Amino acid sequence: MSKIKFFALGGLGENGKNMYCLDINNKIFILDAGLKYPSHELFGVDSIVPDFEYLEQNISRIVGIFLSHGHEDHIGAVPKLLKTVKVPIYASYFTLALLKDLITDRGLDIKDYEFHEVKDNKSEKFGDVSVDFYNVTHSIPESKGIAISTPDGVIVYAPDFTFDQNVSGTYKTDFLKLSSIAGKKVLALLVESLGSERVGQTHNSDALDYALNQAFYTAPSRIIVSAFSTDLNRIQKIIDMSLKYNRTIAIIGRKTQRTVDIAVNLGYLKIPKGKLTSLRFIDDKNKNELKDSVILVSGDRHEPFYMLQRMVKKLDRLIHIAHDDTIILMTPPVPGTEKIAARTLDVLYRFDTNVKKIDKKILPPSHASSEEIKLLINILQPKYIIPVVGEYRHQYALKKLCHQIGYDNDKIFSLDNGDVVEFEKGVGTKTKTKITSGDILVDGILDGDLSNVVLRDRELLSEDGVLLIIANVDARHKKIVSVPEVVSRGFVYMKENEDLILEVEKIFIKVSEKILTGKYIDWRVYNKSLKDEISKFLYRKTNRRPIVIPVIIDTQV
Repeated sequence: MSKIKFFALGGLGENGKNMYCLDINNKIFILDAGLKYPSHELFGVDSIVPDFEYLEQNISRIVGIFLSHGHEDHIGAVPKLLKTVKVPIYASYFTLALLKDLITDRGLDIKDYEFHEVKDNKSEKFGDVSVDFYNVTHSIPESKGIAISTPDGVIVYAPDFTFDQNVSGTYKTDFLKLSSIAGKKVLALLVESLGSERVGQTHNSDALDYALNQAFYTAPSRIIVSAFSTDLNRIQKIIDMSLKYNRTIAIIGRKTQRTVDIAVNLGYLKIPKGKLTSLRFIDDKNKNELKDSVILVSGDRHEPFYMLQRMVKKLDRLIHIAHDDTIILMTPPVPGTEKIAARTLDVLYRFDTNVKKIDKKILPPSHASSEEIKLLINILQPKYIIPVVGEYRHQYALKKLCHQIGYDNDKIFSLDNGDVVEFEKGVGTKTKTKITSGDILVDGILDGDLSNVVLRDRELLSEDGVLLIIANVDARHKKIVSVPEVVSRGFVYMKENEDLILEVEKIFIKVSEKILTGKYIDWRVYNKSLKDEISKFLYRKTNRRPIVIPVIIDTQV
């Protein structure tokens, strides 16, 4: 018999930051470690990763990190985790290729870490626990489900999948392996919930194929297609359609879009030799007006929209959109990009371009719908179900689906990050234990965690601006050498507020005279007194609180 605990450090009640842990007989198995993109109010924050404090405290018990696929919401936090928790990593070849590139990009040396390429026909053994991977259909190659076999039964982790039958190669679901797992006793299923609100089956790509055929057949000249670089399955579809119509292919931003570049170099995006063309910078002799070409504009989140705007405004160095170009938009807005997506459409229509917007309804989803989730549950027949990968509304919808196929509430665990479910002798119970969980805000660099103080300052800067007071002070003779210079950025327009600026200068002189009459100059007290007095005055006059920064230069230094 085993004693098993399940908890999440991220991914429950949110979209992204997926990180789940199984503690089996005092050994910890980490399932994915992803990041989440910030909302607009988190000024300057590049990404959000889980709080790893619990794992750092229990590093000696960690067996390894087991990765399902190569999207950043599942692997993006691994480089930061490896800074303090150096443990083996298990994943498919393509996922490891993406991860190694990500680790290198963060300034780490891949030689310092232990990587294991997993195979569908081979189990990873850890004492009386074994881990199996099986291929699933998703928008990126070699996506995996993970089955952890324990003496009390199998725990299946099933994130980001569909049962789309119109795929091939590395995108196909391994039903043989899935059926072999179903032949065992499945203790618990950790199943994604993002698509649980979508009724019915995930539709196939027939409607998309028809829309693309129509757009390609009627295009009089060059075709420009936008696609998210993480959606390699759709990108391959564009490549195949280009070959069908005997068009050459150019990929904008291939070197910066590392996922696409790695996929091309490793053969996961199949482009025949001679069909992939490189573009030179536009100049007087070269305009890149390739009539029988397809220009693929790939990027993450907002990037395809920015690039299209630059192209239509003729600011891009490679492509200037012409009136006879056909623009195919395969980038429906994702959370946080709605405004720029709408603005991009406005710019394109204003230029009177031939825009073909692919409706989100005909783009095959990348996450299992309600019927597919029920199908997986019926195949595996798990004793317990834990909804993962999704906000609480998604988890709630999945719970309702489970009720439809006969599961009672005591067999379904809807959890928050940090909640713990224990399985002992095959019986699952939600405990009162709470594991430390939370967010780490990352700003640009790997170690750039942001505090609430920094975020508050950024919020103030965005709302009320900043006021700088720059002055020269002779510390030896204790006198002000020059009239202070006041600089406003995002606070007030200087020329229209001369009286306010004069008052600030008077306050500076008044505070300075008081400080300079003392025996010694305490520069910390000097700065704080200036900030306090000027801030109080500005709030009385304007009802705003700009950040006040005194810059006092000692002329004797």
